[in-house]
Amino acid sequence: MFYRWTRDLHLYFGLFISPFLLLFAVSVFFLNHGKVIPDRWSSVRTIQDLRIPDGITSAQGRAAIERAQALLPQIGVTGEIGFTRVARQTGHFAFPISKAGLETSVDVDVQARTATVSERPTSLLEATAYLHKMPGPHNVAIRGNWISTQIWRWFADATIYLTLFITLSGLYLWWVLKAERRTGLVFLSMGVLTFFGLIYAVIR
Repeated sequence: MFYRWTRDLHLYFGLFISPFLLLFAVSVFFLNHGKVIPDRWSSVRTIQDLRIPDGITSAQGRAAIERAQALLPQIGVTGEIGFTRVARQTGHFAFPISKAGLETSVDVDVQARTATVSERPTSLLEATAYLHKMPGPHNVAIRGNWISTQIWRWFADATIYLTLFITLSGLYLWWVLKAERRTGLVFLSMGVLTFFGLIYAVIR
């Protein structure tokens, strides 16, 4: 009974996470070899007569993110806000917005109540790299400020947990099949030796 349940879950969970594993695998090639010119904007537009949230130039952390979010419906943009930056001398409030397929930079002139919105579509591979890195360990206090990022975080974590399950259940299923023990032991040993050989080469 335990064997049958483990075998079935190993199969079906593996099928479920296969698209996510493929995304993470393919995006690594772009992260290692891709080239991006981040400031090459394809469109720039100006939004007039903004309703500026109170305290926008003094807010910090999550409070600053919330004020930036209040501006998004007015400029017609959605996505994950990376950070906020205030130039008090010029009275500007700026922040980048990212999502798979599009990068946006917003520069708000608080006194003039205008925003300059610069946008750059991203390629499919660049979009997969974005998903690979999000939500990520950086700026934890403000990360996950977009609902889609929060949902993706759950699926990214689930992929890790299910990969651990598939790995452990695969070892169990291999050990139960006595006819495959010798061959499996050879490949397992090769994997272990390769892994520790790479670790040794890196730390030397």
